[in-house]
Amino acid sequence: MREGNSGTEKIIIAPSILSADFSNLAGAAREIDASGAQWLHFDVMDGRFVPNLTFGPKAAADLRPHSKAVFDVHLMTGDPDSLVPGFAGAGADYITFHTEAVIHSHRTLSLIQAAGRKGGISIVPSTPVSRIEELLPFADLVLVMTVNPGFGGQEIIPRCLEKVKRLVDIRKERGYGYLVSVDGGINETTAPMAREAGADVMVAGSAFFGAKDKAGLVRKLGGEGL
Repeated sequence: MREGNSGTEKIIIAPSILSADFSNLAGAAREIDASGAQWLHFDVMDGRFVPNLTFGPKAAADLRPHSKAVFDVHLMTGDPDSLVPGFAGAGADYITFHTEAVIHSHRTLSLIQAAGRKGGISIVPSTPVSRIEELLPFADLVLVMTVNPGFGGQEIIPRCLEKVKRLVDIRKERGYGYLVSVDGGINETTAPMAREAGADVMVAGSAFFGAKDKAGLVRKLGGEGL
């Protein structure tokens, strides 16, 4: 059972490769490893569920030899089930889908876990925690979107962090084991709010790849030295 991140557990930083230079993704993956960040986050978009198009399983497969990080795949797609086998085979460690995109969310979660991967559920800003409450006993990760998904570089919607607090409370009350992740508008200014809410994982894209001192940023986002 996890109690929530009160500073006794190291916060996981997951730079999003969506914000990297696509002409040098292998170099970006190596930068993530060198920074001390533990995870590498893939924002997978299909141009249907969100108004943007990014990459598929081949990108993860090609980058796997270049990184020791945990591969954290976030499917912002209308048919996540069809992509699970490809990303599982490409070396993903976590595969997260949007409950808003599917009818049978438990089935999708089971499909991911049957493939030997950790299964995650994500919710957009307009979706309440109550919508996924029946799924929480089965989840390995819950990803709270703190912006409307589809593009990097957006400002955080602070109210979404109340959902992080609620998920941490439910986990403690019921003895569940999922991680709570936040994605959207995370930077040096907003990271303290996410830590205070109890987030275990913080996804950072523009802030990470725009930082001159990436290792220093990772430490600051995680609250080290405070």
